[in-house]
Amino acid sequence: MVINQVTDQAFRKYGRIIEGVDCKELLEKMEQTPLPDGVVYEPSVELLESLPVFKVFQDIIYGESPIQIGYCNGNNHKLNAVEYHRSSEINVAATDMILMLGMQQDINRDFTYETKNIEAFFVPGGTVVEMYATTLHYAPCNAVGEGFKAVVVLPKDTNLPLNTVHSEGEDKLLAARNKWLIGHEEGGLPEGSFIGLIGDNLTVQAKYKL
Repeated sequence: MVINQVTDQAFRKYGRIIEGVDCKELLEKMEQTPLPDGVVYEPSVELLESLPVFKVFQDIIYGESPIQIGYCNGNNHKLNAVEYHRSSEINVAATDMILMLGMQQDINRDFTYETKNIEAFFVPGGTVVEMYATTLHYAPCNAVGEGFKAVVVLPKDTNLPLNTVHSEGEDKLLAARNKWLIGHEEGGLPEGSFIGLIGDNLTVQAKYKL
């Protein structure tokens, strides 16, 4: 699979690099977070939300809307699923990592999606990336063998459990609050997840390094 640079023109339809935000303390705190063999996601983490950069993300990047800061860490090489939100997602790469991305506009009328449309991007450690609301994404992948760590900034309560059952139209993709998900049959997703990815469960090898 071709792996592009996040600085390439091809990334601009998916998001942008955010410059000028001091994430030094945030990255230092991320050193205290776990790096499991699988993938762990914590939507809201006091260790990270107590830092001054929280107010920068909330007041400037998200226009004074309530936010949460968590992390997604681990070891991953496969696509497994794609998800989207009704909002941008900010990732701060605490390590080098690879993002596999697509566009919501390419979802078929029956809510299936062809994995051949996915593009991969290398994100160097320390980079702050905004992924637009229409960008399909999921857990990052390893850029090197040691795994990945990523800060995840989203509107408050995103990815928390739902209160009601959702089963009709696009609604059936709703897997958590503000999280619409299309899974692959090989993705190992929870029972009840909408399975609609057509094509290979794409893999990137943890050998890419600038």
